[in-house]
Amino acid sequence: MTAPAPRVTPRQEDRALGVRGLEKSFGALRVLDSLTLDFDPGRITALLGPNGAGKTTLLKCFLGLVRPDGGSITVGESEVDGSADYRHAIGFMPQLPHLPAQLTGWELAAMLDDLRDFDGEPDEELVDAFAIRAEMDKPFGTLSGGTRQRVNAALAFRYQAPIMILDEPTAGLDPVAALALKEKVRARREEGCTIVITSHNLGELESLAESVIFLLEGRARFSGTLEKLLEETGRSTLEEAIADLMLQGGAGPTAAEPPARGRPDLGLRLGVA
Repeated sequence: MTAPAPRVTPRQEDRALGVRGLEKSFGALRVLDSLTLDFDPGRITALLGPNGAGKTTLLKCFLGLVRPDGGSITVGESEVDGSADYRHAIGFMPQLPHLPAQLTGWELAAMLDDLRDFDGEPDEELVDAFAIRAEMDKPFGTLSGGTRQRVNAALAFRYQAPIMILDEPTAGLDPVAALALKEKVRARREEGCTIVITSHNLGELESLAESVIFLLEGRARFSGTLEKLLEETGRSTLEEAIADLMLQGGAGPTAAEPPARGRPDLGLRLGVA
């Protein structure tokens, strides 16, 4: 069995994540509207909002998949300026991993190590927590949906990045695997990692998140602690509080955000950031 990876506590400045005056439009549709935000360093933040609120576009801007029309993004100590170097500070778990089907889990790990120029001790705790060492020897495309999601999570947490972005992380996982992943998320937060989670499972987010950012029409309608949100809305659950914010903002069914144009960087298409 591989020895546990040494714990590394990110420096405060390495785990900073924020935007200033971020703007993005697709044609006449303004998706991000002078958005200014700071994600609390070393905390778990739930990024929420209805379809079309700007969540996906914001995450794609962080990952370099979408270039904003204006404003600035800060990742760690670096302002994103077109260079790809800052991406090494980010770990990304996509909802649907688009990985080469013919490669085994271990071959995918080796490929991603190369893409990240990684030569440290990998964190393989989730491989053991999910009991997927045998499955890591099999081609990714032959695995069941749940097992692919386990491999996806194990690869995302392999690098102990100071910033983690998790998109619907427990989708497709059984309760045992979902619990193991949530325990891993909490452990990474205890190590000082800044974690951003998007999910439609508000009950799950309530058990994880310390801070909440609610986007509506490309603007932040709330940014603060979960306790502050519940206090301001007078509600007892995250689900009720978010429903109130949506009603107050007049949020209803909206069109989904348009996809990014062009061919993204290979590492990002593989969910490596």
